[in-house]
Amino acid sequence: MDHLYHQTNKQVHEIQAKMCQLEKADPNSVHLIENEIREQIDDMSIRTERLDVLARKEPPSHKQKAKLRVQQLQYDVMHLRAALQACQQRREQREQREREREELLKKPFSTNDADTAIAMDEALQVNTSLHNAHHGLDELLGSGRGILDGLRDQRQTLKGARTKLLDLANTLGLSNTVMRLVERRGGQDRVILVVGMIITCIVMVLVIKYLT
Repeated sequence: MDHLYHQTNKQVHEIQAKMCQLEKADPNSVHLIENEIREQIDDMSIRTERLDVLARKEPPSHKQKAKLRVQQLQYDVMHLRAALQACQQRREQREQREREREELLKKPFSTNDADTAIAMDEALQVNTSLHNAHHGLDELLGSGRGILDGLRDQRQTLKGARTKLLDLANTLGLSNTVMRLVERRGGQDRVILVVGMIITCIVMVLVIKYLT
């Protein structure tokens, strides 16, 4: 299980590096990189499912730690998938703006007043569409930031829970050691008490026998 976990965790860093490449990629290679990232995320999702099955088969002493590690990878998968979707949406919005700008530049303008008025109306409509697209992109980015912040908070919560569980496990281990020492000392005290009672009885018998 450890080998598969380390492979999957390494894959997280590889996908994050490709996400950085995606932001700077040219239009000719952006689709190829997106497909590679999507395939890696799907493969990572399959690996985490396999790890979840293996974690359930771990010994009780290691099962909780294994489950926490698998849950962390599952949240990483969710985070990466959401980030990829946000990048794709930004790219689509950017391509839409480019197409609208090219269409606007290609429109012919004539000196006829009526035609000029119609062209200006169309230009205003296109400008309005661009403004709406920009506003929608801002809302999308805000939503993406909210998702990422939520995933970070959940990850921090899991880390805190993991630390508390480890502290509790250490405390329970110390408590068991103390209990064993107490039980051992109690047994020794009982032996000393019995031996002392026997010696006292012998002394009393000897005193009665020889001094009376």
